[in-house]
Amino acid sequence: MEEHISSRKNPLLQQVRKLLTSRAERRRTGLFVGDGTKLLEEAVKHWPGLQTVILSEGVQAQVPEHVRVVRVPEDVMAYISPMEAPQGALFLGKLPQPQKLVPQRGMLILDGVQDPGNVGTILRTADAMDVPVVLLDGCADPWSWKVIRSTMGAVFRTPVVQASWEEVLTACREAGIPIGVTALSDRAVDIRTAKVSDMALVIGSEGRGVRQEVLDNADYELIIPMNPHCESLNAAIAAAIVMWEIRRG
Repeated sequence: MEEHISSRKNPLLQQVRKLLTSRAERRRTGLFVGDGTKLLEEAVKHWPGLQTVILSEGVQAQVPEHVRVVRVPEDVMAYISPMEAPQGALFLGKLPQPQKLVPQRGMLILDGVQDPGNVGTILRTADAMDVPVVLLDGCADPWSWKVIRSTMGAVFRTPVVQASWEEVLTACREAGIPIGVTALSDRAVDIRTAKVSDMALVIGSEGRGVRQEVLDNADYELIIPMNPHCESLNAAIAAAIVMWEIRRG
């Protein structure tokens, strides 16, 4: 049975606003917030931890019987939604348990990629190409609403692994997996000539690239060939090219 809430001061709605803006609050409560009807459909299909769905008047959605459904006026939805033009659906879900790092050849490692849109796009592409991804410290929170939205639901289908560089380095060394990094250096070789499917590949942040400590421990430095007058690529575009090379073998 649906509940109806009209007060912006309602505790549930206040919680939603906190979860949308605070990574610490998401960690404290073990909850995340997703926005949009399409993402809600994906969560219903693939996310067992779906808890609460908040809908605007007139918006319909098929949700499991155990999920709490709350109906709010459009002005209240506009108040809690992070979108300028809300689709009329927000939902709360349980955060997953931390995923164990399992080193694999052909996995992608993100180092300090902070832009939520880039992280989400990379996770979406990785889901499509079946490439495992590890997020190092300093990356955007994969459970922020912006990242979730950019994944277009991929975050609900493919486990998100987070780890420290020390954990990744140790695991790769023990498994005998060489580490390659994308870098603009004189030592870097054309990525098309390297056996990247045998490596763990690191993509650096949008501004400073791969950290020096990561670079210092890399077995290979790789470069994506491009027009000489271009200095760099967007992190999500670079990651897509790297993943394509991984899948090419």
